Amino acid sequence: MLKIAFHPIYKHPLPEGHRFPMLKYELLPKQLLYEGTCDTDSFFEPTVPNDKFIVAVHDPEYFYDLLNIKIPPKQARKIGFPLTEDLVERERIIADGTMKACEFALEHGIAMNIAGGTHHAYTNRGEAFCMLNDQAIGARYLQAKNLAKTILIVDLDVHQGNGTAEIFQTDTSVFTFSMHGAGNYPFKKERSDLDIALEKGTEDDAYLKILKETLPNLIQKVRPDFIFYLCGVDIISTDKLGTLGLSVKGCRQRDEFVLETCRKHQIPVQCSMGGGYSPDIKIIVEAHANTFRSAQDIYF
Repeated sequence: MLKIAFHPIYKHPLPEGHRFPMLKYELLPKQLLYEGTCDTDSFFEPTVPNDKFIVAVHDPEYFYDLLNIKIPPKQARKIGFPLTEDLVERERIIADGTMKACEFALEHGIAMNIAGGTHHAYTNRGEAFCMLNDQAIGARYLQAKNLAKTILIVDLDVHQGNGTAEIFQTDTSVFTFSMHGAGNYPFKKERSDLDIALEKGTEDDAYLKILKETLPNLIQKVRPDFIFYLCGVDIISTDKLGTLGLSVKGCRQRDEFVLETCRKHQIPVQCSMGGGYSPDIKIIVEAHANTFRSAQDIYF
């Protein structure tokens, strides 16, 4: 059975001006249930995790300043919205959803988090609506539990995973791969183990060709025993924060290829949803739902 992390706090309203992107967290579970891609037993509810797993990734001073809403104003502005205790709790629960999804992935081959993909969170600071890096926390969790040794992070959001790159910049046990829009935020990029920056307007065929040439070779080179997949749908042409030109169909083909490759090599994979900012919420939900449909079709 496909297992999916979801908590009501995922739908927590952001301050005015930031609410639209949150709507997908309310609509996506309803769509998946309505169409029968999953049932109520598919969903599990994460909780606030043990802080030790968070401070294994994030600087304790930064984390406790975050908990106490004492982030300096200049740093808080980079996060992008006024911080509240509820929003920090939401971020912690998202991280727990990814950690628990790792356990389910080891059992079933794959597991999902409806939220997450907070790849702009650095060791000691947050940026771009990301405060805690859920997949980095998941990677350290697996290693601390001796559940995985060598990890590959496949970040296919339209934005480079700059925080993830910084966190693992000196760690040879976690290989970071980011394929993103060259002209997208962050404009000053960090160095992942492998970065592929795509030209503005890159469409389905060119995108998929590069991915299909890259991922199998990476798996052969890295030989990971666990994969994290950040499957943002902000690569599609209608996305207002993206610069690429993929169709919704091409985005689904991307997901199918990544998941089929993971299954072929029998490598467990945890998926976090990442970004999606098309003006039409129906397009966002459809593109994200395709990731879950692909997972269900390929694995179950």
